[in-house]
Amino acid sequence: MSNAYKLVQWNRHKRVYDFVVIGSVLGYLMTFVGVGMLTLRGDHAVSVPILAIRALGTCAIVLLHVILCIGPLARFTARVNVLLYNRRHLGVAFFCVAALHALLVVGYYGGFGVENPVSSVLIGAHRGGGVAFEFFGFLALLIFFVMAATSHDFWLANLGATFWKTLHMGVYIAYTLVVLHVVFGALRSESAPISAVLLGIGVVCVLGLHLAAGIGEWGRDRRTSDHTRDWIDVGLISEIPEDRARVVHLDNARSVAVFRYDGRLSAVGNACAHQGGPLGEGKIVDGCITCPWHGYQYLPGCGQSPPPYTETIPTYELRIKGDRVLLNPAAKPAGTSVEPALIDGGEEDD
Repeated sequence: MSNAYKLVQWNRHKRVYDFVVIGSVLGYLMTFVGVGMLTLRGDHAVSVPILAIRALGTCAIVLLHVILCIGPLARFTARVNVLLYNRRHLGVAFFCVAALHALLVVGYYGGFGVENPVSSVLIGAHRGGGVAFEFFGFLALLIFFVMAATSHDFWLANLGATFWKTLHMGVYIAYTLVVLHVVFGALRSESAPISAVLLGIGVVCVLGLHLAAGIGEWGRDRRTSDHTRDWIDVGLISEIPEDRARVVHLDNARSVAVFRYDGRLSAVGNACAHQGGPLGEGKIVDGCITCPWHGYQYLPGCGQSPPPYTETIPTYELRIKGDRVLLNPAAKPAGTSVEPALIDGGEEDD
């Protein structure tokens, strides 16, 4: 977090993350081109520019599938969080690779005629009577450009979280366009089925993981506590790990994270004020609830970000009855101080 906008607020994790991403991309591209030059010879030889175009295109598709799978995978295992934390960096890297692919295509296939290179490429397939798959790729690239250009927190703050999130949901429209671009483009010239099989596996993985994650969340929302009483039985104190939380689903729209720390319990809304990240999947760091997505922090007793930050989240009252935790489902206004429930010597419920 920072109280002022910076191009990139570097830390060790981000440096390692970006180093791995850039290294992986360069390694993939060099391997693809190198193997192509060694294996495709004679009558099957392919020029280096075309190999580069194919390398960039396939690399972009692989990155896109990884990006789309990170979110739902994080719902099943915390091990994926290391990829999730700075996923926007991965998204910008993907856009750069996709844009280089497009620039090479325009330059190689449209840069040697009298027409404008872009229009020459976009209307080329239509002239031949085929599906103008280039338009699918072009529209997808425009959507990805908007997403990459607005990925910084400056735009999140000024556009508003709801509009910003809705705008970035366009990734699914762009993904559909990319699949159509490949199906009606590259796959038409492929005699071997391996490319189609790999793309099919990717689509099935993306759809399957999102469907499974959605069903899982729906199931957790359905398995709510008995809300007919004033106070909800959250469970045993011992079931809440130290410096971590137990998430209680109140209804389809609300969930609460009950944190245990320093012999106390506090409850806050489970959604981070930044991008709606799942606070209950984070932990207490330096006395603050820390969102697992981007590190936004909140004081557990009041739901306020430590100064000079101004973000706030709702808080909830807790009681301890014996060895069990009780939650009042009525939310306090965001940023309201609530006395933590003391684990040792906690007061009994009447």
